[in-house]
Amino acid sequence: MRIHDTGDLWWKNAVIYCLDVETFMDWNDDGVGDLPGLVQRLDHLADLGVTCLWLMPFYPTADYDDGYDIADFYGVDPRLGHAGDLVEVIRTAKDRGIRVIVDLVVNHTSEKHPWFQSARKSKDSPYRDFYVWRSDKPPSTKDKVVFPDKETGIWTKDEPTGEWYRHTFYHQQPDLNTANPQVRDAIAKVIGYWAELGLSGFRVDAVPFFLADAAKTPGDTVEDKHDFLKELRSFLTRRVGDAILMGEVNLPYAEQKLYFGGGAADSDELTLQFDFIGMQNLYLALARGDAGPIAKALDDRPEIPHDAQWATFVRNHDELTLDKLSTDEKQEVFDAFGPDPDMQLYDRGLRRRLPTMLGGDPRRIRMVYSLLFSLPGTPVLFYGEEIGMGENLAAEGRMAVRTPMQWTSGVNGGFSRAPKRKLSGPVTEGGFSPEHVNVADQRRDPDSLLSFVQLLVRRYRECPELGWTTRAEILDQPHAAVLAHRSTWDDGSLVALHNLGAEPVTVPLRFADYDDTVRLVDLLQDGSCTIDARGATEVELDGYGYRWLRVVREDDRRLL
Repeated sequence: MRIHDTGDLWWKNAVIYCLDVETFMDWNDDGVGDLPGLVQRLDHLADLGVTCLWLMPFYPTADYDDGYDIADFYGVDPRLGHAGDLVEVIRTAKDRGIRVIVDLVVNHTSEKHPWFQSARKSKDSPYRDFYVWRSDKPPSTKDKVVFPDKETGIWTKDEPTGEWYRHTFYHQQPDLNTANPQVRDAIAKVIGYWAELGLSGFRVDAVPFFLADAAKTPGDTVEDKHDFLKELRSFLTRRVGDAILMGEVNLPYAEQKLYFGGGAADSDELTLQFDFIGMQNLYLALARGDAGPIAKALDDRPEIPHDAQWATFVRNHDELTLDKLSTDEKQEVFDAFGPDPDMQLYDRGLRRRLPTMLGGDPRRIRMVYSLLFSLPGTPVLFYGEEIGMGENLAAEGRMAVRTPMQWTSGVNGGFSRAPKRKLSGPVTEGGFSPEHVNVADQRRDPDSLLSFVQLLVRRYRECPELGWTTRAEILDQPHAAVLAHRSTWDDGSLVALHNLGAEPVTVPLRFADYDDTVRLVDLLQDGSCTIDARGATEVELDGYGYRWLRVVREDDRRLL
């Protein structure tokens, strides 16, 4: 195995951890998480085994959209600290072996951004064409609204000039006009600025939206919207050779493939893309107790360039979107995991975390995270997943899953010593409150979820075939509730089995390329399975059970 390759393309076997500075750790006790607090908790991430930290927006903001309405692309929100604090985060993380990437939000700005403040004053403003305007009254665009609980259309009339500006999201977030070469240059400068501070790349927000206008200027050098994405990738890798662009592209697989680079041998657009199709089918499979939807999603994944990667995930910071499922399939998931309308959002997703959706059942929770880390791709964790945090439905909308991190069983979960009324968000209550779910207690418990996730991270990092295999091989077996798949790269191969059902099963497997000189050694618990001369074996699985079985030959030198 060419193990040195895993260091060159580090993202193929990374473990990515997403957090919001505002809700992670408050070090000055004003109720708002901050960068000095994050520095103090980097050792927790290092101990967990995280290799890449993704920071949600920390820029100056009017805070209409939890920081995604940016008022200055070159700054740090003073509530969170200053640029020097961010440098300390990057430097200290690097010392712990953790790369740092940050959100790149360039589909829009805040209405408070100086560009828009100038643009809205006059049609002659030098920044007027940084945004998308129309002089005639727009038709109804209710069907294009992303946040139907807040907006009725994507155009808003601006009184100073009497024209309408476009906003794909909230009206406080006017869309940038990427058809304008000056806007594209400004975006590149933003990338270049933060790259100089030592970042290893960016998580790119709303990729299809911000590219939509890029090729709309006749005679422009950008003839196709993907040309602009190629330019950004090329620019970034010239500045930082191994930096990544990890994109949010919630589209069908066939369309997603284009954002890796349109069939090129090497990726020249996005380095990683989130597997939204796989995630949504995971929840459908859990609702049915049938592994079929996961197997189909893995089979449907298109071939991608060798240096590109799928980012796999169970939860993220937004609603758990189900928009790529059919109406009936979506309803199945709603019925299973969010039957109360207050648990649902925008008629397309759920505002809950995994442990509460699974009723706190530790068997199912561990099985799902075992499955996540065994899937071909790069796993992405949302903060608090490692300890099984729940949501707080008293918070508005998406904020239900963005509650303060739970460090201890003490006041405010150890997040802050400020009065509760000053906190950046409400702490989770009930059975998933800090009294019951926190880092401090789980650090001292070898049977905790935190200890289990640490084991998964370690084993995942020791199995490069999970990140480097070209695709999962779905293994034939008779149980609908069981997903059995094999990942192979070079001389390494891992067989993973997961039982989505409550009943224990015995899973017969047959391998045409193995015989009795091969063993299957369990990496998550003591034990192994023998294979007979015909390549046959049987694997015992508990209800909601899981096994990671490394293929071991007589001359194998890999550590077990």
